[in-house]
Amino acid sequence: MITQKIEGLIAAPFTPFNENGTLNLAQIPHYYQSLKNNNVKGGFICGSTGEGVSLTFDEKVEVLKAWAKLTVADSDFILMVLLGGTNIKECIELAKIAEQEGVDAVSFTSPYYFKPADVGQLTKCCAEIAAAAPQTAFYYYHIPVLTGGNFAMLDLLKEVDGRIPNFAGIKYTHEDFMDFLSCMNFAGRKYDMLWGRDENMLSSLVLGAKGAVGSTYNYAAPLYHELIEAFNEGDFERANLLQQKSIDMITLLGKYGGIAVGKSYMRQIGIDCGAFRLPVKNMSVEQYQSFEHDVAQLSFNTFCSK
Repeated sequence: MITQKIEGLIAAPFTPFNENGTLNLAQIPHYYQSLKNNNVKGGFICGSTGEGVSLTFDEKVEVLKAWAKLTVADSDFILMVLLGGTNIKECIELAKIAEQEGVDAVSFTSPYYFKPADVGQLTKCCAEIAAAAPQTAFYYYHIPVLTGGNFAMLDLLKEVDGRIPNFAGIKYTHEDFMDFLSCMNFAGRKYDMLWGRDENMLSSLVLGAKGAVGSTYNYAAPLYHELIEAFNEGDFERANLLQQKSIDMITLLGKYGGIAVGKSYMRQIGIDCGAFRLPVKNMSVEQYQSFEHDVAQLSFNTFCSK
């Protein structure tokens, strides 16, 4: 179990698919080594970026085992897995498998079809799932823009404190800096608060964040390492410019259709993860050619992962 707060970058890996849409597990060792080469401290698999909601239960197990096989003996790499957010029974089963495979942390997000009525109900869900993997750190994944779980995370921490022994912290993918800071300071800074908005990293550093989970760390880790270094050295002007570079890069996701564009960035660094599954829209050939032009205009090759 993780006993220390996480520091550094945790990438949210894409799930690699073959042309026919099946899992491309053979790509994962190369992917893992790329993250290691770029000083990324871990992977948060089967999350939003990893299309966890589009994977079958058996596919999640396959992906989990493929990553765990590589990382279980690597004490310098933290493997976290999102269990899901709709079917509590499946989350419990997957949590058990994750613990058996030696995963460092499991995560769960608010149910988004039948939604919990209040933070007390959400806590009951967390408690049941965390209890299924008692020797594994449990992180709640707060991403209300996708789940509709618009609860203050400070209220969640108050509910879980002293009730869920392996509750380690929160992956916080939201823009409520007041709530984030209050969570950081809660109970003598007991819980690990991992920032989840890459385009706002600089603001989170000001509040004291040390660890972050994000999709763009897959292909632009050097940019964020430099941003953190600039901030730590008090060079706020350079940090500002680097954050703007991150924003300019992320803006292309919106321009070309959203989350699937991340796999196009991965192609730019030599890792083909295939296409996103339905209902997500992928770029056309013509759009990809335009995207490549825009990427070159960003001088992406000067700050991308190698």
